[in-house]
Amino acid sequence: MRVILIVMDSLGIGSLPDASSYGDEGANTISHITEKCGKLNIPNLESLGYGNITGNSDGVYAVARPAGCFGRLAEASKGKDTTTGHWEIAGLETDVPFKTYPEGFPKEFMDAFHEAIGTETLGNYPASGTEIIEVLGDEHEATGKPIVYTSADSVFQIAANTDVIPLERLYQICEIARKMLTGKFACCRVIARPYEKVNGKRVRTPDRRDYSVDPPEKTVLDNIAEAGQTVYAVGKIRDIFNGKGITTAVHTVSNMDGVDKTIEAINKDFKGLIFTNLVDFDAKFGHRRNPEGYGRAIEEFDKRIPDIIRAMNMDDVLMITADHGNDPTWTGTDHTREYIPLMIYTHGNAHGEDLGTRKTFADIGATIADLLDVKRPLHGKSMSGYIEVYPD
Repeated sequence: MRVILIVMDSLGIGSLPDASSYGDEGANTISHITEKCGKLNIPNLESLGYGNITGNSDGVYAVARPAGCFGRLAEASKGKDTTTGHWEIAGLETDVPFKTYPEGFPKEFMDAFHEAIGTETLGNYPASGTEIIEVLGDEHEATGKPIVYTSADSVFQIAANTDVIPLERLYQICEIARKMLTGKFACCRVIARPYEKVNGKRVRTPDRRDYSVDPPEKTVLDNIAEAGQTVYAVGKIRDIFNGKGITTAVHTVSNMDGVDKTIEAINKDFKGLIFTNLVDFDAKFGHRRNPEGYGRAIEEFDKRIPDIIRAMNMDDVLMITADHGNDPTWTGTDHTREYIPLMIYTHGNAHGEDLGTRKTFADIGATIADLLDVKRPLHGKSMSGYIEVYPD
């Protein structure tokens, strides 16, 4: 048996009860996308019960007999970032939110960082990545100083033109930052943000790399790997868990590349978990506040769901979810505190069950543990009793 877990990065399904504490009351990624785009052409997601989930958009249709189990999950952890969401999915809840730097990183740290990398930097303030490379790009390209910026998340992002700072040097600078951003300067992720100039326009390349902190406790990924099974990470999953519990990892350059590499993994012979992140939803459309592009990306993914299902063995389980919201109509350019959807499909489900509203993303990890017959993670309540699986 394999579980194929696909995260539609940032495709939230309505603000959580505590969203006002994050400035996100009223945010709803999918509903506001459909308000801008109209009815989405997503028959495959709808057939799995996407439109049947409590609180979903009027622009997503419910069906009479969903082919998958469906529900929504609340985030128990403090935060609304990628790492917190994925860690909770894997069974680890975060009680203390990661430290953020709304005024930029302290001078004490930046001075030490400059000495460590042998150059000063530009920026060091919260910004949109696509905007800051336009604002500071000329100076960066003239001086060779890397661009540093952050966001509402706990991130230290370093942008550079790869003709000015080669990719391997950019990664080296990020690794230095990762080692330094601990203790009183703790930061969840360091992110390499390379770009190039194409016909005079600055364009980010697909060579982004995330350097995360280690999860403080074991997740379901560790439990699967320790049981001798495979944890096959597709996209930025390896970076989010800093390699912990990962046995195989492949890089991706786009959502569709992520789907292709997921299908390649399904076609291999092993038992365990395929864990995929489709980052374009978040990086290209949520943060850039592009609801129309986001809607097209959802439709593009929907067309590939039959390819995924056709590749599955009879006893495989497909889970499709998200990790937080990123309402492209919301103020600012950051994530939004929302419920996430969940659809579970197997060849054995005669009809879908309504899983209701779950109290934690960690129910996904607990369910995966039961399906793969490994130790459950620290948190979560299993939903495996709702899932019918054919023997292979």
